[in-house]
Amino acid sequence: MALALRCLRPLPSLLRSCPAGARPLPRGCPAPLLEGCSHCVQHTLLSRQLATKKAKGKGQSQAKVNISAALVEDIINLEEISEDMQAVIEALKEDFNRNLNVRTSPGALDHITVMTKDGKFPLNQLGQISQKSPQLMIVNMTNFPESTAAAAKAIRESGMNLNPEVDGTVIRVPVPKVTREHRESLAKLAKQSTNKSKEALRKVRSKSITQVKKSKNKVSEDTIWLLEKQIQQMADEAASEMDKLLAAKTKELLG
Repeated sequence: MALALRCLRPLPSLLRSCPAGARPLPRGCPAPLLEGCSHCVQHTLLSRQLATKKAKGKGQSQAKVNISAALVEDIINLEEISEDMQAVIEALKEDFNRNLNVRTSPGALDHITVMTKDGKFPLNQLGQISQKSPQLMIVNMTNFPESTAAAAKAIRESGMNLNPEVDGTVIRVPVPKVTREHRESLAKLAKQSTNKSKEALRKVRSKSITQVKKSKNKVSEDTIWLLEKQIQQMADEAASEMDKLLAAKTKELLG
């Protein structure tokens, strides 16, 4: 009991403001950025996390960093970073669902962006898309005849292996047969899309780490190190989820 009481005695000092002239914490107290006791508590918690990680020893699995967003909200918004990374994942899912299907449906053309003299517009806002047969889709451009050529070009360059044919204001879009070559082509496109998404993910990570480093003169080195580790960990988890999406889509496409 006496030992337990002795261990608890230092806690009240952490709940009070840092007294003037007090001995600084290792690597510097982050008080210049924050105020009062919360900074000492923050530093203590982060240091303990670092110590736990170091205690693992070389060659052993490292402890997972899990910093409370509330403790570092004045440095960076971890929840916002997580949302940005999740948005990249969701965009990849949408790309897979819309563009990379073995069977092409009229809805697959909706998202195609057409460049006109008045700007960029989704194809379904310029033309009426319908499926005449399993092997043929029709895009009626009667309402915007001046954009017919631009719409045909957008379809051709969509990466969906489509070769539209223009007949006045009507665009005929033959649906290719599902060959092994076509399946493999779609699988390659899935890989390319995943790589582009990972590049977007790296940009989110780099931007976040740069923001953290701007606080290096205000907070401890341990805090900066742990935040960089946390952000890298979040990026690794997002990349791993992308790899799983790619594996599932590849299996679906190749059969």
